[in-house]
Amino acid sequence: MRFYIVTLGCPKNQVDSEGMAQLLTSAGHRQTELPEDADCLIVNTCGFIAPAREESLATLREIAREKRPDQMLVAAGCMAERYGAALLRQVPALDGLVGTRKWGRIVPLLDRLGSARARGERLNLIAEGKSSLVMPFPRAARPGFSAYIKIADGCSAACAFCAIPAIKGPQHSKASRQIIIEARQLVEQGIKEIILIAQDTTSYGRDRGQPDGLPLLIEEIVAEVPKLPWLRIMYAYPQHVTPRLIEVMAEHPQVCHYLDLPLQHGHPDVLRRMGRPSDTCRTASLIDDLRQAMPDIALRTTFIVGYPGETDEEFAALLDFMQRSAFDKVGVFVYSPEEGTRAASLPNRISEELKSERYDRAMLLQQKISLERNREQMGRSLHVLMEGTGDGISVGRSYRDAPEIDGLVLVETECSPGDIVPVRITSAMEYDLVGELESR
Repeated sequence: MRFYIVTLGCPKNQVDSEGMAQLLTSAGHRQTELPEDADCLIVNTCGFIAPAREESLATLREIAREKRPDQMLVAAGCMAERYGAALLRQVPALDGLVGTRKWGRIVPLLDRLGSARARGERLNLIAEGKSSLVMPFPRAARPGFSAYIKIADGCSAACAFCAIPAIKGPQHSKASRQIIIEARQLVEQGIKEIILIAQDTTSYGRDRGQPDGLPLLIEEIVAEVPKLPWLRIMYAYPQHVTPRLIEVMAEHPQVCHYLDLPLQHGHPDVLRRMGRPSDTCRTASLIDDLRQAMPDIALRTTFIVGYPGETDEEFAALLDFMQRSAFDKVGVFVYSPEEGTRAASLPNRISEELKSERYDRAMLLQQKISLERNREQMGRSLHVLMEGTGDGISVGRSYRDAPEIDGLVLVETECSPGDIVPVRITSAMEYDLVGELESR
């Protein structure tokens, strides 16, 4: 059977899509580059927030309208996990569902659907059983020279606004030996950057009896995969960033001096209503510790504006926190209520107009901060992983930029994609840098 996969949402979904593709390929099925060439169309959906759900539902309906009668349509991922049979009612053309906890069952699901089609029958199947975190033949989960490794799935945090624990269940960490195998095979395939991801990477190993497992994992990776140039860490819960993790990041040149540290707000009362760590003084101290240990570290965070009950004073405190902390990269999100979460029933909702106004103000402030932080890079020599070239210009990323969410480095020279080259930064914009190739 020929299959085609559409992936929506975050890098964690990209890894799951890669896992499904590997399982299907191993079972003798063949992945296609074009939907019209496929017997089965798989949409790996995102259900994290309302806009993501709307995009997933719109994509499913669009593909359902355009697919041929002889093609099958399967919904995978968060929407399939969260809504189950209700999704079948919303998109009647769906033939099957495979949720986030069950993507390892994609092969028997497609086999049963294919057998039914061969008999002239049409089924609506929901995959049963558990998935595995093990990917048998790992390869890059995105095109190019970077790859994601999911080190854990699920989440054991209790954030009031988040539906992920309800969708994916509590955290389950992958065995470190399997992660090492994946990392080694990826580097053998030419991958230059590995990005560790999970709902909370800094909780890695806690469910396996390791209270501070991430530093140990990092040390294993750099020791056993010494040819890996870059190792990047995403999705770090602030209260789980330990002194040992900071020490390990600072010690090993392979580890990018970059940390994604989602904070969500800068006022203690809002953070308490969110069910997040509310000690902003401790957070400020953590930021100081990171910058003291790694003066060149690039810090990224995310904030939510318009959370229920957010007052003018609380929003002003967030802007002040942003100004004082001077993060290199910031993602700002407008709050949307998620069904089944504690925050969905909170009083004092913020109007859409005010949410939009606060979003614009926060983004405008961060643009100014980002420009200042980028200007500080002028004159520095940064190693840049080249990702594309043409018309005399090359595009790549330094250690300061994660794939797809951060900025780029532009170089007025054609370089070979996949090379990591020294670039002296000559000018800066709000999100991107411009530089010239240095002699190697």
